[in-house]
Amino acid sequence: MTAVKHQKWWGWGQEGVSFNYQGKPKFPGFVLDKLGVDITQGAVNVAAFSSLDVPGSQLNDALRAALVAAVGEENVILDDEMRVVHAYGKGVRDLVRVRRGDLGRVPDVVVYPRSEDDVVAVMAAVVEADGVLIPFGGGSNIVAALEAVPGEPRQVVSVDMGQMNKVLQIDEEAGLARIQAGVLGPDMEEQLNARGWTMGHFPDSFVWSTLGGWIATRSTGMQSDKYGDIADITRGLRMVMPDQVLNLRPLPSYSSGPSVREMVLGSEGRLGIITEATVNVHRMPEVREIQAYFFPDYHAGLDAAAEVSESDAAVMMMRVSDAAETEFSMANGKKSSAVGKLMSKAIQQVMLRKGWDLSEICLSFVGYEGTATHVRYEKSLVNKIIKQHGGLAVGKGPGTLYDQKKFDIPYIRDFLLDRGIPADVSETATPWSMTKQIHDETVKRAYQAMEETGQQGFIMCHLSHSYHSGACQYFTFAIADSTATSLESYDHVKRAVQQSFMDHAGTVSHHHGVGEEHSPWLEQDISPAGVHIQRKLFEGIDPHSNLNPGKIIHEGKPGISTNSVDG
Repeated sequence: MTAVKHQKWWGWGQEGVSFNYQGKPKFPGFVLDKLGVDITQGAVNVAAFSSLDVPGSQLNDALRAALVAAVGEENVILDDEMRVVHAYGKGVRDLVRVRRGDLGRVPDVVVYPRSEDDVVAVMAAVVEADGVLIPFGGGSNIVAALEAVPGEPRQVVSVDMGQMNKVLQIDEEAGLARIQAGVLGPDMEEQLNARGWTMGHFPDSFVWSTLGGWIATRSTGMQSDKYGDIADITRGLRMVMPDQVLNLRPLPSYSSGPSVREMVLGSEGRLGIITEATVNVHRMPEVREIQAYFFPDYHAGLDAAAEVSESDAAVMMMRVSDAAETEFSMANGKKSSAVGKLMSKAIQQVMLRKGWDLSEICLSFVGYEGTATHVRYEKSLVNKIIKQHGGLAVGKGPGTLYDQKKFDIPYIRDFLLDRGIPADVSETATPWSMTKQIHDETVKRAYQAMEETGQQGFIMCHLSHSYHSGACQYFTFAIADSTATSLESYDHVKRAVQQSFMDHAGTVSHHHGVGEEHSPWLEQDISPAGVHIQRKLFEGIDPHSNLNPGKIIHEGKPGISTNSVDG
């Protein structure tokens, strides 16, 4: 067995780490009020892995021998638990099914290449055998981009890139780093930081996602306002394809016809396996701090964010939570925490004197990086803008706490699922002119859909990434349904949210990708002609659908692929 780290088969993160509401006195009451569930009454225990009926491997002797020749006996794994770990990502649909023992089409084998040459050999072996090859990074995907097509009759090979995890080279003059695609976020930053550099890319899944996965899904990090999306950060890359290796040099710009780099970004394994990338890196900042603010309501926060994005203040992040998410944040704080203290009677009195409705207040975090002089300048600009929009600065204590806990939210999702509450996220990007409408209408439609299911639910949102022309808004919703048909309730709400995006000038996804979950809305997003272009691209590179079929383009409902050829 390799030394590659994996998440637990039934949930997010590592064994022994979980969310605990102890010390958070408001959290049980919040969940009871919003979802009607008493979380203090215990949870359903996850079954032992030994109780699962794992389908046997269909790997034949010929392909097994070819894979052993490619990567070595010790890197060809047939262990049942490892096969199940690689069968799904970590979307709520994935976790509900795997916990029920509905394992789908489990990979027949997991292989761990150590080099690009290994990947070339694996690719050749699988294509020659007319098998299916699915790249695997940290396993954090939530849009069904790692799942084999249901009923796939061919041999399925999961290619875990975890051993290709090194920062290979740093060009200090150009500010570029050449990095293997299988490196997890923390391991990459540790290697870069040791030499005084950072990539500045910190998605929510940072701890359990990889550079190659970020590129394959067009990921965005929390600090994208300064550092850009992964599409901005990635300057060059190498990708193994059937019978050839793509090599895109890390040039600052080019005019070389339709961008091949853009074709690879977001391709989700449909074109090949990314083995390394050359990315922008930056010197570690002298000063880094996150300040907290309150707005009287969400619309005021959106207006302030739009103005900040147009100003000379190049902040690293600006996050604005709506009233529902603000209430969640307050309920999730410890009694003695900085966030809890924000709602002291003194602060409330200031808000009331301003005429604020305390049920509508919105929490915001703004991040600053750079020299001390630069940070002071940016803060002065932002403080002035926020004040003009009725905002209230409350210091950096809450921002420090947010920075420390920013990667812990998935554990809360698992905690809720243990108690019969499926929860999920959907994000979209719109022009600034549509941010208010898409927020208000999506929340309205989600609650209508929850009412139609007969189940109690909750939805909240925050603005997470700002651009010249618009912004991303990130919705989180939960529905209290512990029945055997909980996925039907979940689907009903999910479809309402996604369709609202389409009806209000949004995109199907901002940074989680398409997979199988979002493909039913793709024609509405990029037009039938756009889907036609993508389909022809995939068919041209992979005519026999050996490379992660069923992703981005497939027919059917979310999470259910009905076309085993094109996906």
